[in-house]
Amino acid sequence: MKAAELKKGMVIDIDGRNIIIKTLDVQSPSSRSGSTLYKVRGLDIVSKTKYENRFKGDEIIQPVEFNRRPVQYLYQDADGCTFMDRENYEQYTLATDTLEEELQYLGEDLDGILAMIADGAILGIELPATVVLEIVDTAPGMKAASASSRTKPATLKTGLVVQVPEYLTPGEQIKINTGTGEFVSRA
Repeated sequence: MKAAELKKGMVIDIDGRNIIIKTLDVQSPSSRSGSTLYKVRGLDIVSKTKYENRFKGDEIIQPVEFNRRPVQYLYQDADGCTFMDRENYEQYTLATDTLEEELQYLGEDLDGILAMIADGAILGIELPATVVLEIVDTAPGMKAASASSRTKPATLKTGLVVQVPEYLTPGEQIKINTGTGEFVSRA
Protein backbone atom coordinates (compact mmCIF):
# COMPACT_ATOMS: atom_id res chain seq x y z
CA MET A 1 0.00 0.00 0.00
CA LYS A 2 1.30 3.49 -0.84
CA ALA A 3 1.60 6.27 1.75
CA ALA A 4 -0.94 8.29 -0.26
CA GLU A 5 -3.60 5.71 0.71
CA LEU A 6 -3.12 6.09 4.50
CA LYS A 7 -6.12 7.06 6.62
CA LYS A 8 -6.68 8.00 10.26
CA GLY A 9 -7.41 4.92 12.43
CA MET A 10 -5.35 2.52 10.26
CA VAL A 11 -2.70 0.32 11.84
CA ILE A 12 0.63 0.10 10.01
CA ASP A 13 3.73 -2.03 10.54
CA ILE A 14 6.90 0.05 10.92
CA ASP A 15 10.01 -2.03 11.70
CA GLY A 16 7.92 -4.69 13.44
CA ARG A 17 5.99 -2.16 15.53
CA ASN A 18 2.22 -1.79 15.17
CA ILE A 19 1.42 1.93 14.90
CA ILE A 20 -2.16 3.23 14.99
CA ILE A 21 -2.52 6.47 13.01
CA LYS A 22 -4.01 9.27 15.15
CA THR A 23 -3.46 12.23 12.78
CA LEU A 24 -2.42 12.54 9.17
CA ASP A 25 -1.29 15.81 7.57
CA VAL A 26 -0.72 16.20 3.84
CA GLN A 27 1.98 18.67 2.82
CA SER A 28 1.91 19.64 -0.84
CA PRO A 29 5.18 20.61 -2.51
CA SER A 30 5.95 24.26 -3.12
CA SER A 31 8.03 23.50 -6.20
CA ARG A 32 7.25 21.43 -9.27
CA SER A 33 9.95 18.87 -8.59
CA GLY A 34 8.94 18.27 -4.96
CA SER A 35 6.78 15.34 -3.91
CA THR A 36 3.79 15.39 -1.59
CA LEU A 37 4.67 14.44 2.00
CA TYR A 38 2.36 12.61 4.39
CA LYS A 39 3.10 13.45 8.04
CA VAL A 40 1.90 10.63 10.28
CA ARG A 41 1.41 10.97 14.03
CA GLY A 42 0.47 7.84 15.87
CA LEU A 43 0.88 5.55 18.82
CA ASP A 44 2.70 2.25 19.19
CA ILE A 45 -0.11 -0.09 20.24
CA VAL A 46 2.14 -2.24 22.45
CA SER A 47 4.48 0.25 24.13
CA LYS A 48 2.11 3.27 23.94
CA THR A 49 5.01 5.44 22.77
CA LYS A 50 4.31 8.29 20.39
CA TYR A 51 5.34 7.85 16.79
CA GLU A 52 5.91 10.54 14.18
CA ASN A 53 7.26 10.25 10.64
CA ARG A 54 6.99 11.69 7.13
CA PHE A 55 6.45 9.55 4.06
CA LYS A 56 6.57 10.40 0.36
CA GLY A 57 3.33 9.64 -1.48
CA ASP A 58 4.79 6.71 -3.43
CA GLU A 59 6.54 5.03 -0.45
CA ILE A 60 5.27 1.53 0.27
CA ILE A 61 3.79 1.06 3.78
CA GLN A 62 2.74 -2.30 5.21
CA PRO A 63 -0.77 -2.22 6.76
CA VAL A 64 -1.63 -4.56 9.66
CA GLU A 65 -4.75 -6.64 9.15
CA PHE A 66 -7.00 -6.63 12.20
CA ASN A 67 -10.66 -6.67 13.13
CA ARG A 68 -12.50 -4.14 15.28
CA ARG A 69 -14.87 -5.98 17.59
CA PRO A 70 -17.33 -4.51 20.11
CA VAL A 71 -16.27 -5.52 23.62
CA GLN A 72 -17.42 -4.97 27.18
CA TYR A 73 -15.06 -4.16 30.05
CA LEU A 74 -15.45 -6.86 32.71
CA TYR A 75 -12.84 -6.40 35.45
CA GLN A 76 -9.25 -5.60 36.39
CA ASP A 77 -6.98 -7.97 38.33
CA ALA A 78 -3.26 -8.72 38.75
CA ASP A 79 -3.02 -10.06 35.15
CA GLY A 80 -4.56 -6.95 33.57
CA CYS A 81 -7.95 -5.85 32.30
CA THR A 82 -10.38 -8.39 30.89
CA PHE A 83 -12.79 -7.61 28.07
CA MET A 84 -15.55 -9.79 26.63
CA ASP A 85 -16.55 -9.84 22.96
CA ARG A 86 -20.21 -8.75 22.83
CA GLU A 87 -21.02 -11.14 19.97
CA ASN A 88 -19.23 -14.43 20.65
CA TYR A 89 -18.50 -13.92 24.40
CA GLU A 90 -14.78 -14.66 23.95
CA GLN A 91 -12.62 -13.01 26.62
CA TYR A 92 -9.39 -11.06 26.06
CA THR A 93 -6.94 -9.78 28.66
CA LEU A 94 -4.74 -6.73 28.11
CA ALA A 95 -1.84 -5.89 30.44
CA THR A 96 -2.66 -2.94 32.69
CA ASP A 97 0.48 -1.02 31.69
CA THR A 98 -0.63 -0.98 28.03
CA LEU A 99 -3.91 0.69 29.08
CA GLU A 100 -2.58 3.52 31.26
CA GLU A 101 -4.52 6.31 29.51
CA GLU A 102 -7.67 4.27 28.85
CA LEU A 103 -7.98 3.04 32.48
CA GLN A 104 -9.09 6.49 33.61
CA TYR A 105 -12.24 6.16 31.49
CA LEU A 106 -13.14 2.47 31.93
CA GLY A 107 -16.28 1.64 33.89
CA GLU A 108 -18.42 -1.49 34.08
CA ASP A 109 -21.30 0.00 32.11
CA LEU A 110 -19.27 1.75 29.38
CA ASP A 111 -20.66 1.09 25.89
CA GLY A 112 -18.88 1.64 22.59
CA ILE A 113 -15.47 0.08 23.35
CA LEU A 114 -13.85 -1.50 20.29
CA ALA A 115 -11.05 -4.06 20.55
CA MET A 116 -8.46 -4.32 17.79
CA ILE A 117 -7.89 -8.04 17.28
CA ALA A 118 -5.33 -9.72 15.00
CA ASP A 119 -4.63 -13.46 14.85
CA GLY A 120 -6.86 -14.10 17.88
CA ALA A 121 -4.87 -11.70 20.09
CA ILE A 122 -5.95 -8.27 21.29
CA LEU A 123 -3.70 -5.42 20.11
CA GLY A 124 -5.45 -2.64 22.01
CA ILE A 125 -8.77 -0.90 22.53
CA GLU A 126 -10.47 2.19 21.15
CA LEU A 127 -12.68 4.18 23.49
CA PRO A 128 -15.81 6.02 22.37
CA ALA A 129 -15.31 9.78 21.74
CA THR A 130 -17.03 10.66 25.03
CA VAL A 131 -17.76 8.75 28.24
CA VAL A 132 -20.17 9.49 31.10
CA LEU A 133 -18.63 9.39 34.58
CA GLU A 134 -19.87 10.33 38.03
CA ILE A 135 -18.29 13.09 40.14
CA VAL A 136 -17.34 11.61 43.54
CA ASP A 137 -15.51 14.57 45.05
CA THR A 138 -15.36 18.29 44.38
CA ALA A 139 -15.81 21.56 46.25
CA PRO A 140 -19.48 22.27 47.05
CA GLY A 141 -21.49 23.75 44.19
CA MET A 142 -22.05 27.49 44.39
CA LYS A 143 -25.67 28.62 44.11
CA ALA A 144 -24.59 31.99 42.74
CA ALA A 145 -22.16 30.41 40.27
CA SER A 146 -22.61 31.77 36.81
CA ALA A 147 -22.08 29.81 33.64
CA SER A 148 -18.79 31.63 33.28
CA SER A 149 -15.50 29.99 32.51
CA ARG A 150 -14.48 29.60 36.18
CA THR A 151 -13.68 25.98 36.98
CA LYS A 152 -12.70 23.75 39.88
CA PRO A 153 -11.09 20.29 40.03
CA ALA A 154 -13.40 17.29 40.35
CA THR A 155 -12.44 13.67 41.09
CA LEU A 156 -14.45 11.13 39.09
CA LYS A 157 -15.47 7.55 39.92
CA THR A 158 -12.42 6.12 38.09
CA GLY A 159 -9.92 8.43 39.84
CA LEU A 160 -9.58 10.82 36.90
CA VAL A 161 -9.38 14.51 37.94
CA VAL A 162 -10.83 17.06 35.51
CA GLN A 163 -11.66 20.75 35.59
CA VAL A 164 -15.43 21.30 35.74
CA PRO A 165 -17.65 24.41 35.98
CA GLU A 166 -18.05 25.54 39.58
CA TYR A 167 -21.82 24.88 39.70
CA LEU A 168 -21.41 21.05 39.53
CA THR A 169 -21.72 18.94 42.70
CA PRO A 170 -20.71 15.39 43.77
CA GLY A 171 -23.05 12.68 42.46
CA GLU A 172 -23.67 14.36 39.11
CA GLN A 173 -22.99 12.52 35.85
CA ILE A 174 -20.80 14.37 33.34
CA LYS A 175 -19.50 13.70 29.81
CA ILE A 176 -15.72 13.63 29.29
CA ASN A 177 -13.91 13.80 25.92
CA THR A 178 -11.61 10.73 25.84
CA GLY A 179 -9.25 12.37 23.33
CA THR A 180 -8.50 15.45 25.43
CA GLY A 181 -9.61 14.41 28.94
CA GLU A 182 -11.76 17.54 29.24
CA PHE A 183 -15.28 18.19 30.55
CA VAL A 184 -17.87 18.37 27.74
CA SER A 185 -21.27 18.73 29.45
CA ARG A 186 -23.64 17.30 32.01
CA ALA A 187 -24.85 13.84 31.04
